[in-house]
Amino acid sequence: MTGSAGDERKPSGPPPALLTGTVADALRVTDGRVAGVYLRSPTPGLLRLAVLAGLPGPLFRPWWRVTVDRPFPVADVHRTGVPVVLANATETMRDYAQLAAGLPFQFGSLYVPVVADGRSFGVLAVLRAAAADAAEVQAEHERLAVVADALGAALSRLDADGGEVTWDGEPLCVRPPAAGPAPGRVGRFAWDPATDVVTLDEQARALLGLPPGQSPGTLDALARAVDPTDAHRLPGLLHRTAGGRPPPLPIQVRTTEGGLRLLELWEATGAATGAPRPPGAAATPRPIAGVLLDPGPGALADGAADLLPEGVFCLDRLGLVVYANPRAGHLLGVPRDRLVGRSLWEAVPWLNQPTCEEHLRGALLSPEPAHFHVRHPHTQNRSAVPRPYEGDWLRISLYPGADLVTCTAVPANRVPQGTDPEPVGGAPPAPDTAASTAPVYRPIVLAIALTEAVTARQVSAVVMRELLPAFGGRRLAIYLLQERHLYLAWESGFPKGFLRPFEGVALDARLPGVETLTTGRPLFFDSMRQLAAAYPGIALDASEGARAFLPLIASGRPVGSCILGFDRSRSFGSEERTVLTALAGLIAHAMEKAQRYDTEAALARGLQQALLPRRLSQHARVETAGRYLPGTEGMDVGGDWYDVVEAGDGLALVIGDVQGHGVQAAATMGQLRSAVRAFALGDRPPEEVMGGTNHLLIDLDPGQFASCCYVRLDPATGVARAVRAGHLPPLLRHPDGRTEVVDLSGGVVLGVDPRALYPVTELRLEPGAILALYTDGLVERPGQDIDDGIAALRRDLAGALPGPHPGAAGAREPRGGPAVRSLADVADRLTSTARRAADRADDIALLLATRRAARTPPGTNTGDA
Repeated sequence: MTGSAGDERKPSGPPPALLTGTVADALRVTDGRVAGVYLRSPTPGLLRLAVLAGLPGPLFRPWWRVTVDRPFPVADVHRTGVPVVLANATETMRDYAQLAAGLPFQFGSLYVPVVADGRSFGVLAVLRAAAADAAEVQAEHERLAVVADALGAALSRLDADGGEVTWDGEPLCVRPPAAGPAPGRVGRFAWDPATDVVTLDEQARALLGLPPGQSPGTLDALARAVDPTDAHRLPGLLHRTAGGRPPPLPIQVRTTEGGLRLLELWEATGAATGAPRPPGAAATPRPIAGVLLDPGPGALADGAADLLPEGVFCLDRLGLVVYANPRAGHLLGVPRDRLVGRSLWEAVPWLNQPTCEEHLRGALLSPEPAHFHVRHPHTQNRSAVPRPYEGDWLRISLYPGADLVTCTAVPANRVPQGTDPEPVGGAPPAPDTAASTAPVYRPIVLAIALTEAVTARQVSAVVMRELLPAFGGRRLAIYLLQERHLYLAWESGFPKGFLRPFEGVALDARLPGVETLTTGRPLFFDSMRQLAAAYPGIALDASEGARAFLPLIASGRPVGSCILGFDRSRSFGSEERTVLTALAGLIAHAMEKAQRYDTEAALARGLQQALLPRRLSQHARVETAGRYLPGTEGMDVGGDWYDVVEAGDGLALVIGDVQGHGVQAAATMGQLRSAVRAFALGDRPPEEVMGGTNHLLIDLDPGQFASCCYVRLDPATGVARAVRAGHLPPLLRHPDGRTEVVDLSGGVVLGVDPRALYPVTELRLEPGAILALYTDGLVERPGQDIDDGIAALRRDLAGALPGPHPGAAGAREPRGGPAVRSLADVADRLTSTARRAADRADDIALLLATRRAARTPPGTNTGDA
């Protein structure tokens, strides 16, 4: 809870007024308590919270940054462009378990994409009270979409004008519009001591209970308009102010009718205009200006709360203490004037602990009251205030409201009647001296996230994202055991090259990362000095922070070790050590699973490569090129394939995609490829090839289906006869650079309908034209229409050959790369973006074919993957 949003560096991005106005509108059109806008970051694949209304920024720190591939509603909405409505905690747990575990409170939420002109700029989010179901908040969702569209349009205009539409900094944290009544009435008045003339506006006359149009005229008449007990004070206060000695503000006075008013006074010239009195100058009375304020019932309530024996203080939705009675200051050990106007965690640093943070977050999100015990640190310097009471414990209660959270504090040994003096499970547990303790839900969050991690890299990324921030860590290293040596699998936060000397260390090395694994005992060091004393001569980085070395042991088998680093010295309490050790076990099991998966995946990749053609059939008049890229998001082998087969005096061009992934998909792919080759070698008509393959797949009954496109090409005439079974249509690039989607009258996918028919479409492939067959992995992207992907591939195909046909004399240098010299170069260009992508959700297969003119000497076909 330390720190405040915006205190590190000034963010760059859209105008703050645009963002703060958007969240204010979002709360106005919904029943929301909290609103925020996430915008794209200059860092690819990252969204940042740009503005937050209704929550203190530090309380929402774990959600300031969201990666676009994270299972999180903001990320899903940004990727897909589809709004998400979570009416209550049940729906949140069902659809987004990690979010529900991180914010385990009764609330609902709405997420709407901020888009314009086909571009996604970010997401508008609102957190609201829980509803029965999504239908109950449908109208709010529609109104929120209007606000998001307005923001998208404004960002689009800003972008067109060269403005910044991304966000790279801490969020702006603003106070939401007040849900309660408007502030009290305010009236203005003036008094000129030289003429003794008093001037009041209509509101001031109304506040004094005077008839409309009637003015007191003089100071004595003004004094008679207030209660007699205050009448004698008022002239003296005005004279003091005119003499340059204004009283402390505000001044309380009562009208003759008994109404409470607040009076504020200042000189109409001099201090008010910025022209101070010269030193030693005579105190010539100057005109006075002032305001009269009707505070409403709030002032009376504050006065009543001041008399209560319990500590009472109020927080606004930014965590600012806006009221505290004297007893609250006494119990918290902070004078009242140091409480009001400051954030709670700034005014009372010892409340800066996860338990308080978690309950306060719940009170700001949920209507349910919260109660917890907290121990008062008597080790602090108490000389400034009296010892609050005999005993260590305070019972804190939080009562949520629309604009404020009202808090009470009482000694735990004196709890009001009718309340439970102890938390569930007995007496309040004594907290440890650790700087912080991760919330109890953190193991749940990590466990859920680890179930979705497949590879060792993904497991390490989950630990970095979920575990490290919970404990305030800044550095992470994970070593895995291979042949009795430890090898670095992941590092983050350490100086460049610092961990290199520890790569491949044997299990007999005296290092904490080794000994934690060999002994099975976690090692905790409060500071680097403590670490150096335990391991003399060990290399240390520049940090003075604490270190935790955790053994990764799964079912009694050593897997590796995990190192957590912190920027500052700190202690580790017994509860925190227990939690970290338990989390290390979760990480170990996930890493062991990932290692097995990586091994099995390597074998599966070998099987898949063996099933793909090593070389393609050749013809003097036809050049072909094929490419295959495996998916990387999951390591399961896929079922995409391509082939070129001799068919009589022609060539058969084939591409297909078996539904699903895994060894079964690869095996089915191998069977289909063999069947198509057998039919093609017999020079069967295309419709018979597809029909026979369909019946074979139905007879095999593998529980899978497949799409396929089969083209029988006559190299001499260029006539091609094509059939399609649920596959994407081919692309044809004409010699002059025009491209088109070939309109094939296709049939249903293979393996579904034994009576399916596959009509034949005839087309002509001119010399120099290129026919492109591909699978959906090349053109399909999450959140995008597949037609857009096909259109993009058409543009890439047209732009890959700006000059004459590849291999022909005079081929020009294409923009942004070397000259295209063969069809293989074209294939590489069309798959270059996918090849560079770190995460490919699906396999990719591509097959290109072109006819040479009769005078062109034959070239060499390339079919490498």
